[in-house]
Amino acid sequence: MRDLTVAVFRPDDDRLEDAIELVESLGATPVPDSMLAVEPTGASPREDADYAILTSKTGVELVAGSAESEERDRWDPGTATVCAIGPKTADALREQGYDPEIVPTEYTSSGLVADLEGRVDGARVEVARSDHGSPVLLEGIEAAGAYVHETVLYRLVRPDGSGDSTELAAAGDLDVACFTSSLTVTNWLEAADERGIRDAALEGLSNATVGVIGEPTRETAAAAGIDVDLVASEATFETLATETVELAAPTYYE
Repeated sequence: MRDLTVAVFRPDDDRLEDAIELVESLGATPVPDSMLAVEPTGASPREDADYAILTSKTGVELVAGSAESEERDRWDPGTATVCAIGPKTADALREQGYDPEIVPTEYTSSGLVADLEGRVDGARVEVARSDHGSPVLLEGIEAAGAYVHETVLYRLVRPDGSGDSTELAAAGDLDVACFTSSLTVTNWLEAADERGIRDAALEGLSNATVGVIGEPTRETAAAAGIDVDLVASEATFETLATETVELAAPTYYE
């Protein structure tokens, strides 16, 4: 039996390196094919909010002025209660000297909204994130009575030359695909279109095991004609990759 080939679409930084290492630890062959690149906007979050929400490690590094791609003055949250949408973001905040006081049990926008409901009526809430943030977060906090301001810290774009995994799928040689957002799905399909192999890539993907993070990503994939086999039980790449590889070949990585 040949090794499972597992396509991972993380940004081309330590997240992609970690994904490769994880897939290898599962005994499979990673197919790194980054579908996201970061373009900082140079914007900084407001410093007069009652609550400040960060949604990604990239955002944290940018506001802290520690990102390699851009240097800026360090953001000061003042007296704001700092919130992180998940443990990775919380860890990044701590590494940069911030104190995340609220991390939802469910690592999603809706999970954070649920944790903030009842706390933010009349409060000023700053949301600092990418240009592809879920509207669920803003709408939910506004519905809870807060005054919400969004700062777009960076744009997410598809890297030049991405799409090698679409070639593998079209050839029937891709066993697993792990989509971490709706944008990775959209960009993967655009890459296949660019190479003129969309139909063949979709057909190949129908014979692979497809895992996604979250219901919004599943809905995007389904709308594009991609059959999703698994929605990760926890919104982390580690859980997504492990559960999808296990589904593709039970006990394969044990």
